[in-house]
Amino acid sequence: MEFKNITYDVEENIATVTINRPKTLNALNSETIDELSHVFDLITADDTVLGVIVTGAGGKAFVAGADIGELATKDSLTGRDFSLSGQATFNKIENLPKPVIAAVNGFALGGGCELSMACHLRVAAAHAKFGQPEVGLGIIPGYGGTQRLPRLVGKGRALELLLGGGIIDAAEAFRIGLANAVVEVYQKDDEGNEIVNEKGRKLFDNEAFLAKVKKMLKGILTKGPIALSYVIDAVNRGLDTDLGSGLKIEADLFGVLYSTEDVKEGLGAFLEKRPANFTGK
Repeated sequence: MEFKNITYDVEENIATVTINRPKTLNALNSETIDELSHVFDLITADDTVLGVIVTGAGGKAFVAGADIGELATKDSLTGRDFSLSGQATFNKIENLPKPVIAAVNGFALGGGCELSMACHLRVAAAHAKFGQPEVGLGIIPGYGGTQRLPRLVGKGRALELLLGGGIIDAAEAFRIGLANAVVEVYQKDDEGNEIVNEKGRKLFDNEAFLAKVKKMLKGILTKGPIALSYVIDAVNRGLDTDLGSGLKIEADLFGVLYSTEDVKEGLGAFLEKRPANFTGK
């Protein structure tokens, strides 16, 4: 299927979903949210896709926020519907039983920060920026920011970002636990020297950045695919309940795994000192 606002590619069992509106710094509008929802339905149904990378086109922005022009047309009812639509789409991403990494290659503000937080992991380029600046517009985050941010960084730090509307760099995002890793990659000339522009700034290499994110995801995908999906399920459901209930979820899933061929393969491979050949069965 062809999309207007995103691109979708699958290579080596990894799907790459790119928000492709570089002229608007990949701002999210209703049409883009609908396309994201549809593409994650496709990913869910495609057994050949084992993991996903979500990123933004252009190298300047992951997603710089929601489409302000569209937001300005909303009223109480349509505003709520706009929020619920985005939340439903981001819930699909968060609950996908396949690892999803946000390759944050620039601004991740407002809806962009929320999109990154719906992904299971966030890898940031060194120049990336994160923030929830909605209060400066007289609104609040509507795609899960008030809920996922405190779950990731704690209530105090989340409120500092949400109430202040400030923007933090990749290093600070990593320090507080919003980013899982920060990657520095710059364009190089034929002799291997880093290229700088007329202002003396190094030029970001988006292709090399995505290659590093893909390498990270490939490492995760060497593990048992059913186990990976159960980890995602246990963490997501466990966060919504008390410790005792979460431990029961974990034990139930742990037990169910023993009915799979992957457990026999994984344990057998370890005892036989050979790489495991998981089949997802």
